[in-house]
Amino acid sequence: MTANMVRVLDGNIFVLSADSGDIEPSVAHPSGFFDMDTRFLSLWRLSLNGERLHALSIAERDYFAMRFFLVPGEPTHYVDAKASVIRERSINAGVFEERLTVLNHDREPVEFTVRMDVASDFSPLYMVTREWVPMGDLYRRVEDGCLRLGYRREKFRRETVISTSEPAAVDERGLTYTVRVEPNREWTTTLRVLALVLRPDGRDVREPLDRRPRRTTAEQQEDLATWLARAPQLTCDWAAVTATYRRSLVDLAALRYSPLALPTEAMPAAGLPWHATITGRDSILTSFQALPVAPELAGATLRMLSTDQGTVLDDFRDEEPGKILREFRYGELTAFEERPESPYYGSADVTPLYVILLDEYERWTGDAALVREFEDEARAALNWIDEYGDLLGDGYVRYRRRNERNGLENQSWKESTEAICYADGRLPEPPRATCELQGYAYDAKRRGARLAREFWGDPAYADRLEREAAALRERFERDFWIADRGYYALALDAEGRQVDALASNMGHLLWSGIVDESRAAQVAAHLLGPRLFSGWGVRTLAEGQARYNPLGYQVGTVWPFDNALIAWGLRRYGFTEEAGRIAEGIIDAAHYVDGRLPEAFAGYPRELTRYPVLYPGANSPQALATGATFLLLRALLGLEPVGEHLVMEPRVPARFGRVELLDIPGRWGRIDVIGSGLARADAS
Repeated sequence: MTANMVRVLDGNIFVLSADSGDIEPSVAHPSGFFDMDTRFLSLWRLSLNGERLHALSIAERDYFAMRFFLVPGEPTHYVDAKASVIRERSINAGVFEERLTVLNHDREPVEFTVRMDVASDFSPLYMVTREWVPMGDLYRRVEDGCLRLGYRREKFRRETVISTSEPAAVDERGLTYTVRVEPNREWTTTLRVLALVLRPDGRDVREPLDRRPRRTTAEQQEDLATWLARAPQLTCDWAAVTATYRRSLVDLAALRYSPLALPTEAMPAAGLPWHATITGRDSILTSFQALPVAPELAGATLRMLSTDQGTVLDDFRDEEPGKILREFRYGELTAFEERPESPYYGSADVTPLYVILLDEYERWTGDAALVREFEDEARAALNWIDEYGDLLGDGYVRYRRRNERNGLENQSWKESTEAICYADGRLPEPPRATCELQGYAYDAKRRGARLAREFWGDPAYADRLEREAAALRERFERDFWIADRGYYALALDAEGRQVDALASNMGHLLWSGIVDESRAAQVAAHLLGPRLFSGWGVRTLAEGQARYNPLGYQVGTVWPFDNALIAWGLRRYGFTEEAGRIAEGIIDAAHYVDGRLPEAFAGYPRELTRYPVLYPGANSPQALATGATFLLLRALLGLEPVGEHLVMEPRVPARFGRVELLDIPGRWGRIDVIGSGLARADAS
């Protein structure tokens, strides 16, 4: 995402604009009002007496509201400005509102012409960074004092309706106000923009399903305050930690999304702007990370993903029985099956991750009813691992796309085309068995065994899953370990040969527990060694590998969520100092970006740049990065649910000083945890 874009959002609905508040069509800097994977406004340009406006300052009140302070003319005119404008922008229950206030600072009455130029190209979200030629018909009309912009392609219809609280001259290109403002007085109007997803009969398809109440700004602020108050309260001697924690809580609140199929519950949307939708991997892993602060998100995620679990073989959607979806889209390209996200199932990791989250959710909450409710779905997911995930019959989860036209080639978390590679840069032929997929499958089988034994009344099935997990671990150690280099292969290729790149994926193996204790120290040494560890975090691909690029999306950048899972895995194997180094690096990076961790940042060595370099085009806020803060804190404090209790074993780096996390929710009620790095600092 372009760094100078400003945003307001509410789950999967958002506005991106320039710092003046204007929205103007640009492939290089895409902006707009987006809902249901469609851009409903591509032009929203304000002028005063024919002059453009420029920002003096911007105030982000909350994630759903923003205020712009503007003056007309170029910056050289600011000192003599006789008028100013305030734009107050918000999203409320899916409606975009903008309150315009024109202030007259002159000693005489002034007549102002206020103009808002408006347009929409109704571009699918996927296409806003490319030249988009609509396949249907665009139309504009003025109706009942409102400007109605529309798009029609067969039965696919979208409309944008703009209304105003004050009288305006409305034409097909925008709204014009001619107003007289007395000295030191002001004039105000509120513009309301409504996005409509229309059925053939002209009704919005969401009307009978959308139960979100319209709320005042004060009620929205109260909801956010309640969300923050309900979360555990953090204090820490290192101010960057508390700032990052609060920013992450606010961003997680912003990304809460109630799908049409689950209108009364919220799950995390993946991120702004490219993945503000229902997702599998991102929602599962974010919910896993957020269990210590907002366990209810996991329940909603499990419920939503079970609704669309795969039931048939469908090559176009990469669907298979038992498989959990990768993502669900509502846009035009999906509606006409030009893209497969309706839903799309092209991810081999999401299905075992579903079982992992189901088990971890019960461990934290004690919600046995949900575990029993989704027994069939969990069994189907576990069955998928062996029946459809094991493409070659060798006991390993592999992927190969069914959809050869526009399905994903890489279906692990590293989806970019060049991410799964040999050390010399060659790309392996599919089907590919990445190492972390085997770790997820191992963990899912072990967790599924616990659920079968304790909740489903099926000890024989539990025994079988445990035997399968043990056998998987044994052959994994045999086939993936590169003995002369002391690390696990990134993957196995179609012939069973080791794909030998040194990458961050093996850190996920520590999280899953598949790594033999005798080899864990070597893995930890590589993860914190100079080739992988940048000083800010673990790179996705190590320096020295042929495809390494510090600005490559998944071949050298540092991903906060990746690092959080690695830190938790290191902690699991007793490498507390190493986990602390990762946590310190990531929090330090967050300090430079006002506490908001981006999806990824560059893998340059810390001593070279001295500050984290943001990855261009990264989603921000992004759910996975937002959740990383919570999992890093869990790793530092050693939080582990055991039966009805929360076990804690803090190992806090000296820089953090004293850390207090109070009122951690779970089956134990609420509990406080205190850890300190002060004693360790004194000892050193």
